Amino acid sequence: MQQEQGTSAILAQKAVRLIGSFGWRRWLVALVLPFLGVVAAFGIAPNTVPNRVATTRVVQELELPLPSNGAATDAGYWREERIVRGDRAASLLRRLGTSDADVRAFLRATHSTKMLRQLIPGQSVRAYQDAHGKLLALRYQNDGDLLNVERDGDGFRVSEGAIELERRVLVASGEIDTSLFGATDAAHLPDAVAIQIADVFATDLDFHRDLRRGDRFTVVYEAYYDQGEPVRSGQILAAEFINDGKAYRALWFEYAKGHGGYYTPDGSNIRKAFLRSPLEFSRVTSRYTNRRYHPILREWRAHRGVDYGAPVGTRVRATGNGVVNFAGRRGGYGNLVVLRHQSRYTTWYGHLSRFAKGLRSGARVQQGETIGYVGMTGLANGPHLHYEFRVNGVHRNPLKVVLPPAPPIQAAQRPAFDAAAAPLVDMLNLLRGTNLARLE
Repeated sequence: MQQEQGTSAILAQKAVRLIGSFGWRRWLVALVLPFLGVVAAFGIAPNTVPNRVATTRVVQELELPLPSNGAATDAGYWREERIVRGDRAASLLRRLGTSDADVRAFLRATHSTKMLRQLIPGQSVRAYQDAHGKLLALRYQNDGDLLNVERDGDGFRVSEGAIELERRVLVASGEIDTSLFGATDAAHLPDAVAIQIADVFATDLDFHRDLRRGDRFTVVYEAYYDQGEPVRSGQILAAEFINDGKAYRALWFEYAKGHGGYYTPDGSNIRKAFLRSPLEFSRVTSRYTNRRYHPILREWRAHRGVDYGAPVGTRVRATGNGVVNFAGRRGGYGNLVVLRHQSRYTTWYGHLSRFAKGLRSGARVQQGETIGYVGMTGLANGPHLHYEFRVNGVHRNPLKVVLPPAPPIQAAQRPAFDAAAAPLVDMLNLLRGTNLARLE
């Protein structure tokens, strides 16, 4: 027996030394030693009767702080309900559990609660109530605007104004499988950011025909929050798009208060004088060619433009800054807009269903501005936009013509640009190749 105990003790000592040599925590020693026969230090000897420990039950009442909105002083609680399609103020109040008939009468009678008559599905309304369901305050925010309804004696006080939103900088990346929108949805990016990505790179990439499966993008953008809840997305600050192995980068630079643009890291303007496509998302249905069979005239003839198939009503953008040279009906073009850019270039937009409001000859338009809407007027057998690009009156292939650049960063602004661009470039370098969905 003594020999067995001695053997166990030796094994225990070796185990302790072994554990210590690996730097493991002391609690592992307590786990191992009982299995090696050392009972006295970690267990209770057989037939030992432990002393009973006296216990006393103590119950103490604690006062918990109740939420307050400042104006409402009665004890109560906040309750939140998300707006669903078809909701009205009355149905929303019922779900919130408020039983005040005077609240409903007030909301029906007042003209100060327009926001509550235009409830947006997906947004939330918060109500502060007492234990009996009496409404003490109501809070509803939508797209940066805040509505407060607060009990004031026997009535209510209404205030409405802008919210001070919290600005955050978020990062997201994705890989193209089928489409840009499919990839941005998978990366949990808002549609507003996806549209910005397409717009930022619109002069280098035609998102109708240039996308390849496996293309990747990374975007650094602003988002605005209210009490931890996302309200809206903001400006893209930096973006990289890798298309068919070639990387394109864009950095936002505000060169004057309220005015800015996107530039490459070396200061070149990412904008060119013209966008590659007058439509944001579409498909090319007929290309520029010297010989095409016309589906209506049923004869072979040259097609001196590009046709983009899109639903009727799709907005058509001016591909460059210019002046409206013509806006009206012209032969096979149907409803046509012709823009003159500088002195050499003209762009033609045919088969429109209608023109943008206020568009007229002599009016100035900006690149990306809506000038009309896709239709099928004139000689068209389906809804599409016919787009032409001419240099000194001579047709050029819009998909292949070399576009003139826009002005780069000015020398006086270069130090400020370099200081603003450096951290954005570092961030894109760090994130290149990183497989992430979104970081805050």
